[in-house]
Amino acid sequence: MDDIPTLRRILATNKTIAVVGLSGDWFRPSYFAAKYMQEHGYRVVPVNPKYPEILGEKSYASLKDIPFPVDMVDCFRKTADIVPIAREAIAIGAKVLWQQLGVTNLEADALARAARLDSVMDRCVKIEHARLFGGLNWAGVNTRVISAKRPRHVAN
Repeated sequence: MDDIPTLRRILATNKTIAVVGLSGDWFRPSYFAAKYMQEHGYRVVPVNPKYPEILGEKSYASLKDIPFPVDMVDCFRKTADIVPIAREAIAIGAKVLWQQLGVTNLEADALARAARLDSVMDRCVKIEHARLFGGLNWAGVNTRVISAKRPRHVAN
């Protein structure tokens, strides 16, 4: 999805993110992305049975074990593992299925869209947040966002 207004809306309105496959190792991309989102006002909910807690949040074995509503399901898993995660995301009432960089499962995308979830593939939630809200343009990075309009959704 390259639709900037939709990405901006998703990131501005979905504040509880279940990160499936979040690692407890500080050097892993999932940890780095989750920590960034946490530092920008999002509640990160780890979904990884290997850890009791990650980033100060209780870790759950699966999405269905989370006892409160989740807005977005961010998938740090192999492409082949995404369809069951998409089904769980639908079952728990998530609003967004987000497949990370390098993850493009078209079947999961179709399932999510059919259930009226927003679906993002092959994008990093941290990179998109930084690109659209975080001031990457001030650091000289070409964010490919050109607009004379002020964004409708303002970052935290």
